[in-house]
Amino acid sequence: MSQQFFKRLEGELQSLREKNLFREVHPYSECRLNLCSNDYFQLRHDSRVIAGAKEACEKYGTGSGASPLLSGFLPCHQSLLNQLKKWKKKSSGMLFNAGFLANQALLKHLPCKNDLVLADRLIHHSMAQALTQGLARFKRYHHLDLDHLEELLQANFKNYETVFVVTESVFSMDGDYPDLNKLVELKKNYPFVLILDEAHGTGIFGETGAGLAEEMQVQNQVDIIIGTLGKSLASMGAYVLSDSSTVIDFLINRAGEFIYSTFLSPPQVGSAEAAMEILQSSQTNREYLQKISASFRQNLRLAGQELATPSSPIIPVFIGDPVKTLELRNSLLQKGIIVGAVRPPTVPPDTSRLRISLHTGVTQEELEELGELLKPWIISQP
Repeated sequence: MSQQFFKRLEGELQSLREKNLFREVHPYSECRLNLCSNDYFQLRHDSRVIAGAKEACEKYGTGSGASPLLSGFLPCHQSLLNQLKKWKKKSSGMLFNAGFLANQALLKHLPCKNDLVLADRLIHHSMAQALTQGLARFKRYHHLDLDHLEELLQANFKNYETVFVVTESVFSMDGDYPDLNKLVELKKNYPFVLILDEAHGTGIFGETGAGLAEEMQVQNQVDIIIGTLGKSLASMGAYVLSDSSTVIDFLINRAGEFIYSTFLSPPQVGSAEAAMEILQSSQTNREYLQKISASFRQNLRLAGQELATPSSPIIPVFIGDPVKTLELRNSLLQKGIIVGAVRPPTVPPDTSRLRISLHTGVTQEELEELGELLKPWIISQP
């Protein structure tokens, strides 16, 4: 490779270092308090989930051995898919190896050149990137601003063959979420295909933990549900569900992200199905998680932090400056508390923040301690 090539790469990396935006991968070392994980119900180490992984591994082996359209789609995959469809109240679906791949496949292949996609401004990078690679035009509406969405619908829905609206249920960096009842009401006047990413809503909301759509009783109005197996379900992989078998058949035949990859390993499938069964009867844990999330948000507000009111376990502490954000992260790490330090380009400029992810293993006493540690930094912000 040429020296010019390496010089260009080093130049870009040096620029990131100077802006304190350089990122590195480090092996995770155990801390006394991990607030950096998406394992909201601490099921990764649950004996029942581990048993599910072992059982699938012993029956089907350590890997699937092939892509899903050859011999990689095994009975364990079908069993998991059946349970997901039943849980999420959808009649058709498919599995993917990762949430990123599911979002890419859906938004690159489903909307066509005569279509329009209207997406919340803060949708996940996997979705935003896919929209730039697809054939359809897309516009972004202001974050959670359904009045702005309606303006865009009114101005555009007659000009395109199909309009898609894309949103997350719980947004991964801010922990807030849309009014899904108001959102589905818009479908009456402006017919569109609603795509909902329940990655961070699954397990957290709903009577059975099926997600925000279940919580707001609009599951039958959501056309396509996406979700991951790697968060509350303590595994890895993803799913796309719909009441339209045509949508699923189309993706199975067109999405290279599905067709050309060796499929999910059986242990991951077995652990996800076991975790799903546990979550459906975990209402007490859901209530506790929402209780401590709401309480911690309120404590941060009293300290001067501006926060939205939802009770999701994703709680941002806005610092703004990436250098100070890293300093605070490192200060907490020295005290045995690990949190995420999120900087651009993951979030917009000047919105660097700590991303705190609560879980059912956190106590009120630990959150009170964390609040006291954060308070001086919050007060010092302009």
